[in-house]
Amino acid sequence: MPTSTSAPRRRRRPPTNPAADDAQLLAFYRQMVLVRRFEERAARAYTEARIGGYCHLNLGEEATVAGLAAALDPTDYLFATYREHGYALARGIAPERVMAELYGRTDGVSGGWGGSMHMFDADTRFMGGYGIVGGQVPLATGAALAIEYRGGGEAVVCLLGDGTTNIGAFHESLNLAALWHLPIVYVIVNNGLGMGTTVEQASAEPELHRRAAAYRMDSARVDGNDPTAVYDAVRTALAGARAGRPYLLETVSGRLKGHSVVDPAKYRSRAEAAALAAADPVAAYAVRLHGAGLLTDELIAEIDADATATVAAAADFAEHSPHPDVSTLFDHTYATPVPNDARRLPGEPLFPVPANGVPA
Repeated sequence: MPTSTSAPRRRRRPPTNPAADDAQLLAFYRQMVLVRRFEERAARAYTEARIGGYCHLNLGEEATVAGLAAALDPTDYLFATYREHGYALARGIAPERVMAELYGRTDGVSGGWGGSMHMFDADTRFMGGYGIVGGQVPLATGAALAIEYRGGGEAVVCLLGDGTTNIGAFHESLNLAALWHLPIVYVIVNNGLGMGTTVEQASAEPELHRRAAAYRMDSARVDGNDPTAVYDAVRTALAGARAGRPYLLETVSGRLKGHSVVDPAKYRSRAEAAALAAADPVAAYAVRLHGAGLLTDELIAEIDADATATVAAAADFAEHSPHPDVSTLFDHTYATPVPNDARRLPGEPLFPVPANGVPA
C-alpha cells in the first residue's frame, strides 16, 4: 500500500484546458441555460407523473456545473451526488438519454433502472450519482488509488454536498487521500442547507473548506455563482492533484428551490427567497456578458430558444422510449455472474412449488 513517505509516481502535466477566453465564457452561458431549461422541464414532468421516485434539481447551481465540467479532461473521472442531472449534461451525455433515464425508459443512460439519482456513463467517465449521502466519497477515493497504482495521469473529481462533510467517510477518505498522495479533488457544493438545516446550525466550522487543514491538504473557497471562478479554481486543484496533492474545494451556490421537487422550502423566509432570486446565477451572468459586449439581446434570445428546443426534443424522445421489461429487473445487479444470486420477484416463493402443490 502507498505510505505517507512514498513519492507520487505521476509527473505533473500542464492542464489541457486553457484559461477562459471569450468563446469559453459564451460556452459557460450556453451550458448554464441548457441546465436551467432542462431542470425546469424535469420539474414539470415530475408534477405530470412522468418522473417517479426522488428528483433533485441543479436550479441555482448552473454556474458551478458549467465551470467545473469545463475544467475536466475527457479522461478524468467525475463522481456526483444525487443532484446530478446538470453534471451529466455538462459531461457530454446527450440530453435525450438523461431525460429518458428520468422517465425510467430503456434509452436512458442507465437503461431506465437508475432514475434521477443513479445515472452512470462509462464512456464519459461519469461515475454516477449516489442516493446515500456521501456514498460516492470512498468510491471516488478508491478510483484515485487505482490511478495511483497504475501511475496514470488521470484525476478524480468527487462532488459532495455540505452535509456530507459531517459523516465519517468524508474524514476517512480525506485522510487516506492525503497520506497516499492520491490524484483527487473533493468539491463541496455548499448551497447553505442540508435539506432544511443551515450549515451554520450543523457545522461548528461553516467555512467547510477549512476542514482540509486537519489533513494538511490544500483548499479554497470560491463563488459558485461565477463559472469562471469555478473553472479557474478547479484547474488549479486538478494541477495539484495530478502532482500528488489532493485538494478540497468549496463552491458556494444557493439552491433556488427546495431540497427536492416535492419540497416547498417553507423553512425559508420571504426575504431569503427574494435574495436568492436576485442572485440568480444565469440572469446575473447574462448581465455580465452583456455588459462586456459578448452577449446581445438577440443572442440571449437565440441561446434560450436553442436550449428550450433541445429540452423539448429530449422530453419527446423520453416520452416515446419504451419501458424496461420486467424480466430485466435484476440485470446488472452484479458486474459478473454470482452463485446463488436470487432472481425472485416480490412475492415469489424461495423454492419452486411442484404442480401438485405438494413439496417434494
